Amino acid sequence: MSLSAGCPRCPAPVLHADGRWSCPDHGDVPPLWRPAEPSYDAFVDHLRASDGFPTLTCWPLGPGWSVTDFAVVGEVPQSARATMTCISGTSAHDGPVDVVVVSEEPGTGLGARVAGTRHEDPGGEVGEGPPLVKIRAGGQPVPLWPVSTSGGAAEWDRSVVAGEAGGRWLWLVLRPASAVMMLKPDWVLRDLSTLGPALLEVPFGGPSPAW
Repeated sequence: MSLSAGCPRCPAPVLHADGRWSCPDHGDVPPLWRPAEPSYDAFVDHLRASDGFPTLTCWPLGPGWSVTDFAVVGEVPQSARATMTCISGTSAHDGPVDVVVVSEEPGTGLGARVAGTRHEDPGGEVGEGPPLVKIRAGGQPVPLWPVSTSGGAAEWDRSVVAGEAGGRWLWLVLRPASAVMMLKPDWVLRDLSTLGPALLEVPFGGPSPAW
């Protein structure tokens, strides 16, 4: 398989022994599977590893945009706990932009790692007051609230919004921070595992974002 294993909560390598994966900082964890470079072949491996779990991204991709990163958290196919995709392109107002989408079961910690927040889950900010925006995922409206990164380890170079979709946490991380102004009610998240032959037309490649 073209994906390599790591910890979903930090960049540390993981050890596999006696059927268990362990991180030196977080103990036993489900492994994070991520490609060294984004490619169509690696994404096929990703879809096998994430079988039964949606891999969401903004759709359709704009001209010049491509999938620059993806990952799945889980020990074996059909036991995935989280997926992540990143699309990258340019906007007239922000220049180079990364849009990362994480869908995860509560307590997984991948969304928090990508977002650079202190807590494993989005926290009490989600559902407090009116949402910043409502987008669509799986044919349903999904309200999203801003999540502060002020207490996390990451620089303030991104904006984070989160909500709940299909019983899972949904995170969107946009870099640079000003790219949050791109969020509109007509944004649609598509499960790439349902594209079928159209997946062959999806562009892969480009520098992967740091997280």
